Amino acid sequence: SKLIVRCLLLVLPLLFTTMATSASSKLSKAVKQQYMDLPQGDQVQAMYIWIDGTGEGLRCKTRTLDSEPKTIEDLPEWNFDGSSTYQSEGSNSDMYLIPQAMFRDPFRKDPNKLVLCEVLKYNHKPAETNLRQMCKKIMSMVQNQHPWFGMEQEYTLLGTDGHPFGWPSNGFPGPQGPYYCGVGADKAYGRDVVEAHYRACLYAGVKICGTNAEVMPAQWEFQVGPCEGIDMGDHLWIARFLLHRVCEDFGIVASFDPKPIPGNWNGAGCHTNFSTKEMRVEGGLKYIEESIERLAKRHQYHIRAYDPKGGLDNARRLTGHHETSNINEFSAGVANRGASIRIPRSVGQEMKGYFEDRRPSANCDPYAVTEALVRTCLLNEESEEPVKYK
Repeated sequence: SKLIVRCLLLVLPLLFTTMATSASSKLSKAVKQQYMDLPQGDQVQAMYIWIDGTGEGLRCKTRTLDSEPKTIEDLPEWNFDGSSTYQSEGSNSDMYLIPQAMFRDPFRKDPNKLVLCEVLKYNHKPAETNLRQMCKKIMSMVQNQHPWFGMEQEYTLLGTDGHPFGWPSNGFPGPQGPYYCGVGADKAYGRDVVEAHYRACLYAGVKICGTNAEVMPAQWEFQVGPCEGIDMGDHLWIARFLLHRVCEDFGIVASFDPKPIPGNWNGAGCHTNFSTKEMRVEGGLKYIEESIERLAKRHQYHIRAYDPKGGLDNARRLTGHHETSNINEFSAGVANRGASIRIPRSVGQEMKGYFEDRRPSANCDPYAVTEALVRTCLLNEESEEPVKYK
């Protein structure tokens, strides 16, 4: 028995070592709070947020306003150095930030603001990763159909060394099974982050509607919606920003990689629920089925739109295993989580409602995803390239 104890003492430190967290997270939050409690007068801090040149990363910086902005029109345009965000060359690096959506700031609290911006180049044309402008144009063409979206954002918590949060340093946790919607210290890894993020979203005004632990340990999901038109992309991007900021405070990392751990572990997607006014009323199933038929004829176009690398990221995830469809095949079915398109069982029974596109990757751009769905399902586009409208 003494030999067993000695062996355990040698092995346990190898299996369970301190999780790698950032140095910043170890700074005293109590000291910081002394300063955050200072009065700020009538002035307001506005944090401008934008998507960088990777199409995945978010950047931010803050400016002082003399009074609290009440509408987007109250917010001035700004600029930044695009050569440091993969968005321009150093010889012509000024890029413009154009405010588009405003939220309450849960970190600095009222009256301070978070401001989601579009990025324009020096010639005032959209930057390559500014997909919002075209998405807004497409949404305006179908506004009478009232397109609703709900997106299920999966993500994985990692240490700063890239190792999944809570996993043994030199091994793996037990196989998948007990973690989905799990309860308990041996099943739910990082719930504090999830709870903090949920409350931050509610405070900010993000239309978050739920959250749950996912199939792989340290993997979680939050849902945003229903949102109409362009609001879907705006609210999901701000929800992602809030998650990154919350994780920053805890000293860990949120990853939207669609397959963070190779092997027999679930990937991470961003299942997208979609409906129109016609689909949501009596007889709506007919319009749902018509949309699915159109999607079946345009599978490759959607695969290219559903991750920032034109399908390469999703190829690691959409294998036909781990609750995914095969990236090369289109399929649809009622309550089938192995299909490209899932019709919820309740929708099949009530003959109205919505459908779920399970193909978008966790790191998708929601502007690209929602635009693609509208183009195919509502504007009846059929070609492999998007139609250019005047």
